[in-house]
Amino acid sequence: MQLITHLVHESLSGHDFSNPEPGAVPHLRILERDAARAIVRQEGKLLLMFTERYNDFSFPGGGIDPQECQITALKRELSEETGARRIQVLEPYGLVTEFMPTWKPEFDVMFQRSFWYHCAVASELGAAKLEDYEKRNGMRAMWVSPQEALAHNRSIIQQRPANMGVSIHRETLVLERICREGGG
Repeated sequence: MQLITHLVHESLSGHDFSNPEPGAVPHLRILERDAARAIVRQEGKLLLMFTERYNDFSFPGGGIDPQECQITALKRELSEETGARRIQVLEPYGLVTEFMPTWKPEFDVMFQRSFWYHCAVASELGAAKLEDYEKRNGMRAMWVSPQEALAHNRSIIQQRPANMGVSIHRETLVLERICREGGG
């Protein structure tokens, strides 16, 4: 899959994270995580997740479980988060690698690979099956224009509120790319 970009979260300083491979910083305890994310378009809108806690838009998707392939994880996450039905994975879009803070104290940093795919779903969404933390964060699926989501996320990045999420830069970068390519 084509590498879209390699990101390093702004909070990580003092180490060289420019190489998009976790072995490039062997002196750190690195949590490696793979994720699958969906780009779903219908009638000029994208199916996105709005998270009240962070006041941002993100693409549906999440972690790939051990022994799970990317496509299975993608369909599972898309269904759980949005209630999507009749999911079709159409084609790969690209890969984003990133070093970012981790929530697990036994690790110094997280290295995440996010695999993006174009998908199609039934026009009506079913009931989402959000995890408890997703419910607490106020996550909900929404159909929104790419330009609206991009403008919103950019304004949050510019304001830099204390509650800004760590994933907003990744999500906004992909929104920018979609809009540039004429997908929004």
